[in-house]
Amino acid sequence: MNRVLAHTGAKYPIVQAPMGWIARAPLASAVSKAGGLGIIETSSGETEACKVEIQKMLELGLPFGVNLPIMFLRDDAMLKFVCTSGIKFVTTSAGSPAKFVGPLKDAGITVYHAVPTVDAAVKCAEAGVDGLVVEGGEGGGFKNPEEVSTLVLLQAIRARVDIPLIAAGGICDGKGMAAAFALGAEGIQMGTRFVSSVESPVHQNYKLKIVDSKETGTYVLNKKATPCIRALKSQKMDAIYEEGRMPADIFKDIRDVYFGGDMEAAPALAGQTSGLIHEIKSAKEIVDETVAEFFQITNRLGALASSHAFG
Repeated sequence: MNRVLAHTGAKYPIVQAPMGWIARAPLASAVSKAGGLGIIETSSGETEACKVEIQKMLELGLPFGVNLPIMFLRDDAMLKFVCTSGIKFVTTSAGSPAKFVGPLKDAGITVYHAVPTVDAAVKCAEAGVDGLVVEGGEGGGFKNPEEVSTLVLLQAIRARVDIPLIAAGGICDGKGMAAAFALGAEGIQMGTRFVSSVESPVHQNYKLKIVDSKETGTYVLNKKATPCIRALKSQKMDAIYEEGRMPADIFKDIRDVYFGGDMEAAPALAGQTSGLIHEIKSAKEIVDETVAEFFQITNRLGALASSHAFG
């Protein structure tokens, strides 16, 4: 059996990324109802609000997970809540999972950690995580300044570890999913594709900016400092890109981007798949079309393998 499906309880190994303020019950439940795995974020730091969103998902009885971004958690309140709430699946990120794996697994929770390098993957596997989210440089949001594409990173990590891998970065459809599986993944994670979905809570301006962007429509910013991010191009981001550093308070007006539609207020986080997304679709359409395209491609490749032909 596909190990990601066994660990998550989802119908399809398609995971929605844990975007701050965005990955809450309306979006997560839509993805889970469509057969994927919705994830609730906690990176916003709004602990009580996130607890409410988690409780909503628990009451719906759908498969879902929670992300714990280690360096963004102010205390252990969210960890304690997750360990006692009946949640079955957690992704950790932004730091070492070593101190989190024990309490989470003692609570019967499956733990996947997000990694951007082979070294990190090996250390996390040794720390006892159940699986990895392999984050290539194409993805949006917080990045490793030493960019490695998903195409390379998946192969390199699969060569070193034998735990299940969820591929993230540069994937927004069945073609990307089929490619990821060919390289050793057992699931995919999509962020930008779900940000631009009908059920995403972000302003229409944000969704349309993604739809209208080219494959060159994002910058990797602040590569010589922390945090390094990938975001959509804008006049404000042009200036930051040229200067090479971001102001310390760059995210203070992030909700004006997400919910006010002011695309110059702060970085609009998105991945290079913005150049592949041309329409706002429902979560169900996204999941159904991804699965259908995945099997269409793998059936064709299977036929090539059976006939020992290249086309």
